[in-house]
Amino acid sequence: MGSPADPHGGPDRADTTPRERVLVTDLDGTLLAGDEDSRSRLRHALDRHPDITVVYATGRSLSSVRTMLAEEPLAPWPRWIIADVGASIIDTTDMSHSESLERPLRTGWPGRRRVRRALRRFPQLVPQDAVVQEGRCSYYLAAEHLSDEITTAVEELGCSWTYSADLYFDVLPACAGKGPALRELMRRLHWPRAHLLVAGDSLNDLSLFRLGTHGVVVGNAEPALVAQVAAEPLVHHPELDGAAAVLHALERLGWVERPKRVVIGYHRPPWQRYEGRWRQPASPNGILPTLVSALGAGADGRLDAVWAAATTEDASTAATVPPGLPLALLPLPAGQWAGYFHRACKETLWPALVSQAHLIRHDPADWADYEAVNAAFTQHVSAHAEYGATVWLHDYNLWLVPGLLKQCRPDLTVGLFHHTPFPDPRTFRRLAAAEQLCASLAQLDWAGFHTAAFAGNFRSLLAGAARMPRIGVHPLGIDRQAVASLARSRPAAATGRDGTVILSVERLDYAKAPVQKIHALAELLDRQPALRGRVHYRLVCPPPEQGIRAYDTTRTELERAITQINGLWRKGGWEPVEYIPRTLPFEEVVDHYLAADVFWVASLADGMNLTAQEYLTAQAATGRSGVLVLSRHAGAAAYVKGHALLTDPHSAHDLVEKLRTALAMTPAQRQAHTARLAGLLSTPTPAEWARTIIAAIGDAGAARAGSGATGRPRRPLPKTGCSRSGLRACRR
Repeated sequence: MGSPADPHGGPDRADTTPRERVLVTDLDGTLLAGDEDSRSRLRHALDRHPDITVVYATGRSLSSVRTMLAEEPLAPWPRWIIADVGASIIDTTDMSHSESLERPLRTGWPGRRRVRRALRRFPQLVPQDAVVQEGRCSYYLAAEHLSDEITTAVEELGCSWTYSADLYFDVLPACAGKGPALRELMRRLHWPRAHLLVAGDSLNDLSLFRLGTHGVVVGNAEPALVAQVAAEPLVHHPELDGAAAVLHALERLGWVERPKRVVIGYHRPPWQRYEGRWRQPASPNGILPTLVSALGAGADGRLDAVWAAATTEDASTAATVPPGLPLALLPLPAGQWAGYFHRACKETLWPALVSQAHLIRHDPADWADYEAVNAAFTQHVSAHAEYGATVWLHDYNLWLVPGLLKQCRPDLTVGLFHHTPFPDPRTFRRLAAAEQLCASLAQLDWAGFHTAAFAGNFRSLLAGAARMPRIGVHPLGIDRQAVASLARSRPAAATGRDGTVILSVERLDYAKAPVQKIHALAELLDRQPALRGRVHYRLVCPPPEQGIRAYDTTRTELERAITQINGLWRKGGWEPVEYIPRTLPFEEVVDHYLAADVFWVASLADGMNLTAQEYLTAQAATGRSGVLVLSRHAGAAAYVKGHALLTDPHSAHDLVEKLRTALAMTPAQRQAHTARLAGLLSTPTPAEWARTIIAAIGDAGAARAGSGATGRPRRPLPKTGCSRSGLRACRR
């Protein structure tokens, strides 16, 4: 939203962006009326749409509105306040009266004392002495006592009057009123009529509905107001009370989107921005394409869901999301993202997850960024979640969200799936924030893992907690049909073999043990000279996101080790290691799968490791017979025990021996090996996997509801982070 025109007399200038809309609403009987659920839904909708400017048009005074804002957590923070039944206009940037806007409204006002003296002869008028009044004079007046004599006396003073709810009689300056005050704002700020929605419930709102804007008369409105505006073509009359009617009108106009039954929370979006354009993931496998398939983006769209993610793009860029993808982006400052993701996630939490506790680095400033981003994510998820919705979070990047979310939205059912390994409790408790994290994770309704061992570690960690989430074990698979079809489509020339090819496809990460593998290969070549000139190790190893320094030492050691082994054994046109430090198109990755005799995974700790599944699928689909050497610490190892060659990367000797065994296998042994492993790939498709987990989270929520453990939201959003509600809460 742009900066407002100077409310104290500066030159007029536009205050709207092309997308800005303005909601002008009465308070009592309208915005503040209706059940708590309806008011909460309206608040969430307004927080999801910062392009909607909120203006209060009320009979209350400024002091009364201030008190209401401090005490009513569901009231959105207004940009302007039309108070005193239209005699006052307040700029909420500093809570000051806009004298330049009020001046024409109060022209000819004789003053409250003179009005009181002139109307003293009417005992039927009972002064509202307990109500602060500026630029007006307010009375209680029973309907049977409203007379022409009283109204004529007011007009003889050069004033106007309003009467509402068969009780409230307000004497105003001749030019004042809610409608005239709004007209001044429209003129000053260049608000087009088509961009305004007015909402009210009583006759003192009537002048708002005479301005030719969109309008909504709430279901609990005075019959007299309903009758007066019945012929207005732009006024909507839903059979809903208070806030529910206002939200219905906003949805009817298309100004707000309906909140979702399912919110998927992941720290990054499924598509990536590259040179100003959105790009889909290259691979059909992994968390990003799996969740896109679950959303039904570009397919049947049956799941009523939205993907909540963060971005370092600015808000205007973030608003332009890929077509057909239900994506809600949370803009974050680049510096905060660096502290949160590059350092707190990668230098503090990741070493614990992969059981490398000696590498844990805790910096309070970085952890503050982690807390701030999790708080902002909490607001972001809450703002997009329908009452009672299912929230499916992912990975350690959002470990604080469950606790924060349950504080502000106990109505939500919250699950979290860990795509990473989960460490034993002793390693986890090496984290400085272990207790804080455990307290949050215990608030989950459901926690999911790839293996029973990971789930067991989680259960042991929370043993003794007052609340234990339901736990599920759901190994993630790949889109086998897509990989097989692509493998069969690749040209034969792309799969030609030259000697014996050993392949690893993995991101640069010390947890993948790339340096250990180079050392193991060097020892094997030293032991078996016959392998020199015949064995090729191809390492496809893309670098991490720019700015992550946690793997700098690994990169340096890896490149040094590759230089040493190639320098030692290079002869003719042969080198033992081909290092490919970049991301490849998936088609090219599949070509490497097809060319490889051995696929080598030696992770110190790992999630499922989908590349092993991709390799076996590509080999089996084309009738090839490759060998999988798999770390016993990868999640996939739990499902191929006794069939794959399992290796222990913590043992240099075992790494060498398992690689030697793979290279020594006969064609018949390799054929049987591949056939056995391919037959074990029985994991569900990614889309089925996602649907199963969403159902499991929902079942956990239903069980919680059945036990009476549900709650109503105490307030819609925590007052932290960078959403509009958080910023405005700071001013209260």
